[in-house]
Amino acid sequence: MPTGPLAAALDARLADIDAAYAATYPGNDGARQPVHTVYVAADRYDADTVSNWGVQALDVFDTHIDGPADLAAVTGIEPELAEAVMPLVYDKLRREPIEDLRIDFEDGFTRPGIAQHDRDADEDAHVARAAAALAADPAATPFVGIRFKSFEAATRRRGLRTLDAFVAALTENCSLPDGFVVTLPKVTAPEQVAAMVSVCEYLESTYRLEAPLRFEIQVETPQAICGPDGTAAVATMIRAAHGRCTGLHYGTYDYSAACDIAAEYQAMDHPVADHAKATMQVAAAGTGVRLSDGSTNRLPVGSPSEIREAWGLHARLVDRSLRRGFYQGWDLHPAQLPTRYAATFAFYRRSLPTAAARVAAYIDPALSSGYLDEPATARALAAFLLRGTSCGAVTEREVCDRTGTNLEHLARLAGRPTVVNR
Repeated sequence: MPTGPLAAALDARLADIDAAYAATYPGNDGARQPVHTVYVAADRYDADTVSNWGVQALDVFDTHIDGPADLAAVTGIEPELAEAVMPLVYDKLRREPIEDLRIDFEDGFTRPGIAQHDRDADEDAHVARAAAALAADPAATPFVGIRFKSFEAATRRRGLRTLDAFVAALTENCSLPDGFVVTLPKVTAPEQVAAMVSVCEYLESTYRLEAPLRFEIQVETPQAICGPDGTAAVATMIRAAHGRCTGLHYGTYDYSAACDIAAEYQAMDHPVADHAKATMQVAAAGTGVRLSDGSTNRLPVGSPSEIREAWGLHARLVDRSLRRGFYQGWDLHPAQLPTRYAATFAFYRRSLPTAAARVAAYIDPALSSGYLDEPATARALAAFLLRGTSCGAVTEREVCDRTGTNLEHLARLAGRPTVVNR
């Protein structure tokens, strides 16, 4: 029986839903995702912040790690991997210590010694100073932006004032840096995200921005996960952003505290955190919106044993996030950078041989990897290898030699339009 008329009827019947699906779930655009976001309080930020963090990270790494075997002992990385990872960490800390920098005018900008009536003037002064410092070297990090106060009623006007003044001051001296993104914290309702879209449109028009202004949503309230009607509000928030949302960032301590978790047990691996992040993951799947885990507030400071213990915890949590599909997290202190990169590089290098062999066998059926991989898994394997090259864990040559192909082919296999920001 001919099915042409039936197929045409189905095309017409499903045209709207096809278009809506394609718009809602465009997939990954292939652009580089940073492995972390570093939050620096605005009053502590200056033009030398990035280089100073690199120097401090190298110093603490040199002081407290005595070779690859010691790195393995502290972090739990396999000794043979530590041999390969350690020089990569040194290179990264010298060359690019921070991938994504967020100048913080929210929780990190507490200013406890400033009287209430003087706080606006104080914040205004730091906005102007921080914008000038960023303009002095806008390419110091691949990604940069600010976090301003939330759109909750108590902080809305101050947050808007800071965002507007920062963009105004920065664009007086230079265009917005490539990779510039702003952070919308403590979101409790999709309407706040829709309001942020209006703010972006206003700033683009007022300051004649050359590129659309993008923002990330911080998921640090239970209302962002479960709305008053019982639905996953975070999914509605993504849609309310109309393509401007770049990422969902989990806020470990605000979220845990709002769920009434005792301070001692607030952590990235607490069950309430896993529930929130699993909801975020499902809501963001296929949308092109990236995921970021939160931070640990256990800092590598104090005695040598305290530093090593904190490093061990941090490395374990970074690895745990990566295994769960959260390829980005927060770092709050220079001494966290060595274990951020050590754990990240080990994650990619550990699976490189198997992932590359599976891709090679998928491309060439004459080869055997011991796996029968379907297209969806092949996409995931290719995406894994692309992530590993973009962060510096593995080289393009290593990937190409092991897979028998090139990064452009891997990008197509991963369903991405191209290879961006290698």
